[in-house]
Amino acid sequence: MAKPGLAADKQFKDTAAPGGGDRYTGEPFATRAPVIAMHGMAATAQPLATMVAIDILKKGGSAVDAAIAANATLGLMESPSCGIGGDLFAIVWDPKTRKLVGLNASGRSPMGRTLAQLKAKLGDKKLIPPLGSLPVTVPGAVDGWFELHDRFGKLPMDQVLAPAIAYAREGFPVSQLVAYYLERNFKAFNKNRDLIEEFDNAKHTFLIDGHTPRQGEVFRNPDLAHTYELIAKGGRDAFYKGQIAKTIDAYFRRIGGDLRYEDFADHKSEWVDPVGVNYRGYDVYELPPNTQGVAALEMLKILAGFDLKKMGRGSADALHVMVEAKRLAFEDLAKYFADPAFYNAPTKTLISDAYAAQRRALIHLDRVNADIGPGEVKLSQGDTTYLTAADKDGMMISLIQSNYRGMGSGLVADGLGFMFQDRGELFNLDPAHPNLYAPGKRPFHTIIPAFVMKDGKPYMSFGVMGGDMQPQGHVQVLVNMIDFGLNVQEAGDAARFRHYNGPEPTGEPAKSPTGTLQLESGISPDVRAELSRRGHTVEPGDGGFGGYQAIMRDPQTGAYWGASEMRKDGAAMGY
Repeated sequence: MAKPGLAADKQFKDTAAPGGGDRYTGEPFATRAPVIAMHGMAATAQPLATMVAIDILKKGGSAVDAAIAANATLGLMESPSCGIGGDLFAIVWDPKTRKLVGLNASGRSPMGRTLAQLKAKLGDKKLIPPLGSLPVTVPGAVDGWFELHDRFGKLPMDQVLAPAIAYAREGFPVSQLVAYYLERNFKAFNKNRDLIEEFDNAKHTFLIDGHTPRQGEVFRNPDLAHTYELIAKGGRDAFYKGQIAKTIDAYFRRIGGDLRYEDFADHKSEWVDPVGVNYRGYDVYELPPNTQGVAALEMLKILAGFDLKKMGRGSADALHVMVEAKRLAFEDLAKYFADPAFYNAPTKTLISDAYAAQRRALIHLDRVNADIGPGEVKLSQGDTTYLTAADKDGMMISLIQSNYRGMGSGLVADGLGFMFQDRGELFNLDPAHPNLYAPGKRPFHTIIPAFVMKDGKPYMSFGVMGGDMQPQGHVQVLVNMIDFGLNVQEAGDAARFRHYNGPEPTGEPAKSPTGTLQLESGISPDVRAELSRRGHTVEPGDGGFGGYQAIMRDPQTGAYWGASEMRKDGAAMGY
């Protein structure tokens, strides 16, 4: 059993890195001022992808066109985080109808593999592994692109995908963080090589002369360029019913996997209504399950009962109640979230005032409450990239897309140039759990886009990528802006916490009664010591604090304010 306190084998940095300069305006910790522009804006985790989005906007494309173009480019340039082997979720503000709409473009498990067959393949394993064919589900991203494009696109898809195709064929210099993640992912693949049925295709696709691309080294992916060309010409059917689907079917048959052509041919995305709560006058929206977005809303409802502004940004009191709210919400997440086609989660109850009051009463200001679990709710039966874009007409899109853990499963079909996601690792094997594996079912999803409205007008599209960091990252950014008055860039640059090692929707139990609290070095030593005294198991961070992008719209001038995560390689740009 883990004991509260500062981990003995890790040390905090109590001073800023030497050599840094001083800012003349704004918060001293901020990396830059927000980018402000009138006609259009994009913010992504890679500057070249952001520029692609801006070019599409300048050619008359919509925010959705720009987002698709950027996402395709990121599938090449940020391959450790995303790609067309993964899933996609989006929230769009439509200025014509003046409504928010959500898209769930997540894929399903193989229809031909039963729970009994999966368990037989797992043997004595209690959880689905992160690599190989067993966690692979149908990739939903491409269908998501075309659903969005059919409804909101202006430019033809071949023009939208042209920049990504050109970069894939001609090459681009690999950025710093992506080079680091590529190296780390391939070390993990090689360490767990016995889980991956076929690995030569991945090495052929992503290595240069036997090594992962280094920072500044030019990387090309002609196989992905060809795949993108087929999609640009043949539409979604090229991927789900044409040559690409047939190639994938043949590949999985060859390596002993279970996905088949029929799984792709039957795939479809789903338009959904975003779910929202009001937090101090701001209407915050997330997507419903099978995503974890409702956990962020539950956290906000619990925190609404505390005067965070009076407590002070970065104070032990503010951080303590935020971490406890996170723990409470994630207990419910682990119990109730699953594919709504199989299980009707009690979403309305989880974000209600009465339930928030009930959960809030479990928070003690002076100490961690080690004795918490999921709330009792009456039931009705029934690594990631984030980007955002806005156009001259007022359309805004909040889009997140991922291969899930690391680069994905380690599997690349013959000649296609992209890796399949390992999202199916998140299924549960407990017959009594809503997230139990079943054929043709969508697993629990970590990736969540977010959107904020104010007085009936679009205020901000934003997201914080990074597994279980996402709901707690969303809440920290919003609290920084709404409670503590930081601007859209400062709110993302401010030091963060990450709480983990609690119970998981996969059925994995909590690793300790109170979990683990990681803090970035910008949290003061006195605050760290006080949180430890209150019973938190406190550690310095290991880089898992997410990746933030945002676009805020000024309600008076209509100007867009863009922000990009300083922890990533990205950039916000406007015109």
